[in-house]
Amino acid sequence: MGSVVSYFSQLCGTKQKQEEERHLRANDRPFNLSYRYANNAIKTSKYNVFTFLPLNLFEQFRRLANAYFLVLFLLQLIPQISSLAWFTTAIPLMLVLAITAVKDASDDINRHKSDNQVNNRRVDVLIDEELRNEKWMNVQVGDMIKLENNQFVTADLLLLSSSEPLNLVYIETAELDGETNLKVKQALTVTGEMGDSIDVLAGFRGEVRCEPPNNRLDKFKGTLTVNGQTYALDNDKVLLRGCTLRNTEWCFGLVIFGGPDTKLMQNSGKTTFKRTSIDHLMNVLVLCIFGFLASMCSILAIGNAVWEGREGSAFTAFLPREPGIDAALSSFLSFWSYVIILNTVVPISLYVSVEIIRLGNSFYIDWDRKMYYPKSDTPAQARTTTLNEELGQIKYIFSDKTGTLTQNIMTFNKCSINGKVYGELFDFSGQRVEITEKTERVDFSWNQLADPKFIFHDHSLMETVREGNPEAHAFFRLLALCHTVMPEEKKEGELYYQAQSPDEGALVTAARNFGFVFRSRTPETITVMEMGIQVTYELLAVLDFNNVRKRMSVIVRSPKGKLTLYCKGADTIIYERLHPSCKTLMDVTTRHLHEYAGDGLRTLVLAYKDLDVDYMDEWGERHHEASTAMEGREERLDELYEEIEKDMLLLGATAVEDKLQDGVPQTIEQLAKAGIKIWVLTGDKQETAENIGYSCNMLREEMKEVFIVAANTAEGVKEELQNARRKMCPEAAEKPSVIKARAGLFWLQKTETIQDETVNGEYGLVINGHSLAFALEKNLQWELLRTACMCQTVICCRVTPLQKAQVVQLVKKYKQAVTLAIGDGANDVSMIKAAHIGVGISGQEGMQAVLSSDYSFAQFRYLQRLLLVHGRWSYLRMCKFLRYFFYKNFTFTFVHFWYAFFCGFSAQTVYDEWFITLYNLVYTALPVLGLSLFDQDVNDRWSFQYPQLYCPGQLSLYFNKKAFVQCMLHSCYSSLILLYIPWAAMQDTVRDDGKDIADYQSFALLAQTCLLIVVNIQLCLDTYYWTAVNQFFVWGSLAAYFAITFTMYSNGMFFIFTSSFPFVGTARNSLNQPNVWLTIFLTLLLCILPVVAFRFILIQLRPTINDKVRRKVRKEKLPAPAPRRPPARRISTRRSGYAFSHSHGYGDLVTSRRFLLKRPLRNRAVLFTQTDSPLAENQPQHYRTIKEVSEESTSP
Repeated sequence: MGSVVSYFSQLCGTKQKQEEERHLRANDRPFNLSYRYANNAIKTSKYNVFTFLPLNLFEQFRRLANAYFLVLFLLQLIPQISSLAWFTTAIPLMLVLAITAVKDASDDINRHKSDNQVNNRRVDVLIDEELRNEKWMNVQVGDMIKLENNQFVTADLLLLSSSEPLNLVYIETAELDGETNLKVKQALTVTGEMGDSIDVLAGFRGEVRCEPPNNRLDKFKGTLTVNGQTYALDNDKVLLRGCTLRNTEWCFGLVIFGGPDTKLMQNSGKTTFKRTSIDHLMNVLVLCIFGFLASMCSILAIGNAVWEGREGSAFTAFLPREPGIDAALSSFLSFWSYVIILNTVVPISLYVSVEIIRLGNSFYIDWDRKMYYPKSDTPAQARTTTLNEELGQIKYIFSDKTGTLTQNIMTFNKCSINGKVYGELFDFSGQRVEITEKTERVDFSWNQLADPKFIFHDHSLMETVREGNPEAHAFFRLLALCHTVMPEEKKEGELYYQAQSPDEGALVTAARNFGFVFRSRTPETITVMEMGIQVTYELLAVLDFNNVRKRMSVIVRSPKGKLTLYCKGADTIIYERLHPSCKTLMDVTTRHLHEYAGDGLRTLVLAYKDLDVDYMDEWGERHHEASTAMEGREERLDELYEEIEKDMLLLGATAVEDKLQDGVPQTIEQLAKAGIKIWVLTGDKQETAENIGYSCNMLREEMKEVFIVAANTAEGVKEELQNARRKMCPEAAEKPSVIKARAGLFWLQKTETIQDETVNGEYGLVINGHSLAFALEKNLQWELLRTACMCQTVICCRVTPLQKAQVVQLVKKYKQAVTLAIGDGANDVSMIKAAHIGVGISGQEGMQAVLSSDYSFAQFRYLQRLLLVHGRWSYLRMCKFLRYFFYKNFTFTFVHFWYAFFCGFSAQTVYDEWFITLYNLVYTALPVLGLSLFDQDVNDRWSFQYPQLYCPGQLSLYFNKKAFVQCMLHSCYSSLILLYIPWAAMQDTVRDDGKDIADYQSFALLAQTCLLIVVNIQLCLDTYYWTAVNQFFVWGSLAAYFAITFTMYSNGMFFIFTSSFPFVGTARNSLNQPNVWLTIFLTLLLCILPVVAFRFILIQLRPTINDKVRRKVRKEKLPAPAPRRPPARRISTRRSGYAFSHSHGYGDLVTSRRFLLKRPLRNRAVLFTQTDSPLAENQPQHYRTIKEVSEESTSP
């Protein structure tokens, strides 16, 4: 019952009191329960056993059509106005309600299963001074829980202590942000001292005061009070639900937020019932049809009143009126009688058929082998069945970057050492050779500590290193020493690196394979195996990375006493600090950097400097003073770093590839050709996002300009946006062109649409999170939207999950265009839910996005097949279905309307009652389903060959209000032919034996036979793609009609059910006459020939893109698969920025006195437990062609 109450309270807008601050006490359940905080159970389901029937029926009858048919059914129970049996409406209505209820129940059962699976996970909870294994859903705020390695984090926890030195834990946040590199969290010292002592932990009574539940993943504010002392809490002390504990034996945490209050669930966004634009249009059309129906019934009711007054009195001798019924009442009753008779303008079978079509097209997506990813055994999945045709109308795609466009795998591809390039292959003529899977790899078997997954193809680099080249040795020595990577040896000789960012891991792994193996570290030393010889360097200082410095340095002393500073960082930063003697080498290296940037690689420059012992001693003292200063510490350290990091000598540069998913550039190119605009919304830094933009063809050198918006004030952002807009479109007005209109049911919804503006050439826009926050404010929204929509590509960097959703909502609100959001992490969930269509990438990066999505698959490249093939076909089929369905039903109904002028407006039906019942359910149901499930204008290969075929869907050209009016006019013409030609032909005709044939029953049979044949032939004209199933449905339906008609009009049926089958003998007496068949043929010609002529003239004068491609298909064979071509090198002055970690580095931890204490080797899980995954194996990337070579074109 509570579910019903809560449901209706939501409908009425009842809100709970907003929490302002969270206050909890450790190990004190009574105290915490007094605040009534949510427990750790989650609930995403909508119904239970008791509430399902009332809630589901309530929701279904909120649909206008269902409520209409319920009223219609009640009217048919009134004998004075009903000329049709009650079952003609009751049976279809019950069928629709039952099918929808079964589908809703199935969806909700799946949600219940998912909830139960999560809620019944087990975790150790400290209760009454002992650890108990409890279900997740029983965990309360204020409980202490113990997590072990590879366990999911149960709730949002305050980290108390861990098995690692300095109370560190390593977590993987793939479920939250899609990133698989480990992140470090650290507990407070005061709580870390408790260790894993149950007695001490059970006696802990710390009190936490913190912010209320919110969706900010990167921020946390609070205080912990222990023994009267207050300690500040920030995000580094908190473990969020959805993370996984890695490489940490155990840790203890205090539950701060549980279940729906966790940041993961807060970010899941509000679940909205998504409906397609065709659904919204149909609601408006149905409302118009109701008005049209009322108008027709009113006209006929007035006609009845006039006829009763003028002519009706003459018939009372034969048909006496019932007592108390005069002309006025007769007219009123005839109005409702015609409402029942003419209700077929909106048949209930329309909604049944729509659901079946959507279900069938969803199965095509599920069954598509070309969207199956064998490496992870992941098929494509349509998680909803109500949005298929919307896939054919997408105008804007909003994509995450990490894990969606990229694999989040960094590979060491190329390098420049002392002016020489390594990593590229050339043939004998000096031409660059493309590296493929078959290219011979460098053999690292001589190095016992080499990483077997590392792949490199240029043998000359290995030869240079093994020959003892001093510059190459210094290069890799720097990579082995200058970093904050943490090593782990699971067993002797098996090294695993825990890197702060994937880039760092790739560079240290490269040094490892080329003979400079980073083996271990202590706070004072770094041990490296140099070409098989163990060398231990004394670590004197770590000059850590931050976003301002954009570089990192270490100062080490070799065993021989030589002092060296090694530095790596962004090229522009390092170049400013080089010795003048490096000028020539710097020019050569710069040229190499341009080439690497052209290939979309992430670059880094390496330099070193030998230091004087005396100077280092003096600098070290000043460094110690600065690092212990209470005031101005950061500024003093920066001055010291600037002083020592100058006059360095250049060693070379590295190039790391952030591997794109297979086929991403080709997919984006295809989607761009289809008129779809792609916006990337990523949490990554600007340089990284730009880099990927170039790598995957979103940003291109042909673009006239790529605008960067990075101002830190609202005025600055406004100025940058306006300057960009004026440059793209100088003649555009300062204020946008806004069209105000009304939409929705009863036209109650006000809409504002910003018009698209014409731009010559292609432009790109890159905007960072700070600037975006200002741009999303109300006074700058339109400026942002105008400028961004002029650009072919938009990249938003450093955006929060909430900003992602806000950007999507902005485009939805003011562009009235269909949007699609695609992502793979929990930070994409709000964006996925905000868009019209949400797509989740399933695979290595967690399933949170998939669970909230409408469609899911394993690789970004499948998006082009989902949209250009399945989406386009679904939209085409649905539009054809609606046009044809309205045509056949308006034609059916209009015949009744015209016939009313012949029957004294008495609400007599033209057709037999059984024909009326079976027309939509049997005679015309299967042919139109065959059209809607199997039709295609061109096959999948041609759809890829001409992505422009997708454009009409974006403009809603196949079905709109204009197309609906055309259907009505076509039906009006056909209905006049179908009534008057049989009437005129039968009026004075006689049978072969001279007997009269012009009776009502014979005319009814002739009219309904003409109608059925005409609508079936019309369907044949609309069918592009014939299958055996289509043929069977069309001709089988006609055969079924004649078989059922002869059976129902037989003597046997009349004798058994005399009142139900009065048309005895009509079929055999009428259909054996040649003039009847001649009338049918004449009616058919007059209905069909004008349609054929009109379409022929239209194709000749104004052919559509579909007409042109279909003509080309008839002339040519299948298009050849696109040849595999190497990616074009970009010649650019734009540098690829190296992506250090987003946050401050680990330098302080590395040099801590208590860090990495000497501990025995122990068995701990490796970073990647699934060894056969692409992430673990680090396999080379291979592009599939857009048209798959191995598979013949098949229709789904």
